[in-house]
Amino acid sequence: MMKQFITTLLACLTTSIASADENKNTSVKKSQHPNIVVILADDQGWGDVSHNGNTNLKTPNIDALVKEGVRFNRFYVGAVCAPTRAAFLTGRYHARTGTTGVSTGQERLNSDEYTIAQVFKSAGYATGAFGKWHNGTQYPNHPNARGFEEYYGFTSGHWGHYFSPMLDHNGTFVKGNGYITDDLTTKAISFIEKQTQSGKPFFTYLPYCTPHSPMQVPDQFWDRFADKKLEMHHRDPKKEKSDHLRAALAMCENVDWNVGRVLKKLKKLGIADNTIVIYFSDNGPNGFRWNGDMKGRKGSLDEGGVRSPFVIRWPGHLPAGHQVDKIAGAIDLLPTLTDLAGIPRPEPKPIDGVSLKPLMMNQADNWPERMIFSSLRQRVSLRTDQYRLSEKGQLFDMLKDPGQRKDISKQKPKVAAKLKKATAAWKASVWPQGFSNTPRPFLIGYDGCLTTQLPVRDAKSQGDIKRSSRHPNCSFFFNWTNTQDRITWNAEVVEGGVYEVVLFYTCPQADVGSTVELSFNDSKVHGKITRAHDPPLEGEAQDRAVRSESFVKDFRPMSLGNITLAKGTGQLTLRALDVPGSQVMDFRLLILNRIK
Repeated sequence: MMKQFITTLLACLTTSIASADENKNTSVKKSQHPNIVVILADDQGWGDVSHNGNTNLKTPNIDALVKEGVRFNRFYVGAVCAPTRAAFLTGRYHARTGTTGVSTGQERLNSDEYTIAQVFKSAGYATGAFGKWHNGTQYPNHPNARGFEEYYGFTSGHWGHYFSPMLDHNGTFVKGNGYITDDLTTKAISFIEKQTQSGKPFFTYLPYCTPHSPMQVPDQFWDRFADKKLEMHHRDPKKEKSDHLRAALAMCENVDWNVGRVLKKLKKLGIADNTIVIYFSDNGPNGFRWNGDMKGRKGSLDEGGVRSPFVIRWPGHLPAGHQVDKIAGAIDLLPTLTDLAGIPRPEPKPIDGVSLKPLMMNQADNWPERMIFSSLRQRVSLRTDQYRLSEKGQLFDMLKDPGQRKDISKQKPKVAAKLKKATAAWKASVWPQGFSNTPRPFLIGYDGCLTTQLPVRDAKSQGDIKRSSRHPNCSFFFNWTNTQDRITWNAEVVEGGVYEVVLFYTCPQADVGSTVELSFNDSKVHGKITRAHDPPLEGEAQDRAVRSESFVKDFRPMSLGNITLAKGTGQLTLRALDVPGSQVMDFRLLILNRIK
């Protein structure tokens, strides 16, 4: 049946011409394949959009997509950020891909996974990603190694400052320009404009980092909520934290404004009718706020933790205003988009998702019963169209009891037994050797990679060294005070060679002079800190709510010298040979640049 749909779609694409408005540039060339824009919010719950009934905020641009596109009312993602991204990128349950967590290397895909960007790139698409990647920093997991020709953003799980921060542009650090969500959108729009002029179809991935904390948002959005009376609240209102809640709503309105910027640009370029636009989020809300009376929030495997808003628009090809109540999920986006675009789908590994096109076209009379599994480490919950089996074995009728208030496992023992058996079979399928969270080494020189980033996030400390936050993602090390302290990375040199070692550090004038050594097996290099660099911490002045993440500062790069690394595994170790002052340095990042 899928081949028939693809054949029909290809015929339509060959004869269709995108409509244009009065601002259309007549020199724009047309592609026979549709463009793709995927917008992913970060920590925005199902209830954080006005089209789902929340009157506390207004999201007119996302709501317009719903009016003009197809809305899925029961769309499921991961309980936290990186797993959702892994499922979207591969079409596979994240538990199969090696992604088991959100930091310290657990967010990485296995090296043999094949991504949606690689699929579209192989089909002749220009591919660009702009935002929070969160599926690995080192090759083969940097976005440029996973099929995205253009990348601008950060690869970590969260970032500590949202106003003109340090960002990654194709592996090189640059300074951002203004509020991060606005900046990412501007870069994505520039990419869209460039590809439109060339006539090459584009796959644009725009994974925002908001409303994820830190809760920072420009004044014009915050001012709408600072003193606003909120009418809708969490099912347990006492758990709400006012400043966090208001900041999250303001950040959601900023996201919506940026969605509007993208949609206006597509219209102005005359390519809106030839562009598929998708909008969804990566998990439930990152705080207690109205979410349709659902149980759970971010991190939970209950309905409120894994249900996301989802809409897809393709004018003239998908029915406007259509709603789908069947369950679907992030695993379905790779097969759905390749089906709609009419491109081949190489599958080095079997995928778990299915094309949702029949549901979108209201042509799914024989749509089979599905089960969608949500997991976080060893915890697993199962969703069918009617039921949810919780990680604790509770059974809920989601049609009669969407708030999961009554366990009916004893009233429906056959249903509970069936779903428990399916869960056990799923676990055996994704973890045939049993669940494992064994640390994998960080790779250096993979496939000829010239630059390897090794942030503090991926390192371990020994001795008295402290981390600036319990959240590793955007942290730095401090309190490095003696020669017994160590900073280590579990590393594997895939391709040996000579590498320049660059440290990102801060150090006050009084503590300048420490000699630092980096070693790996039998190789060593050392250098002395000769220049003071002592900038202040940043972020607090822009925060709208108390943060748990680390504050940030401007770390300075310093070349330590060159080191010859032989192929093999071992501990990459950073230590001080002497400490003439009260400390060695505050340390943020190690970069290895291959020079031969």
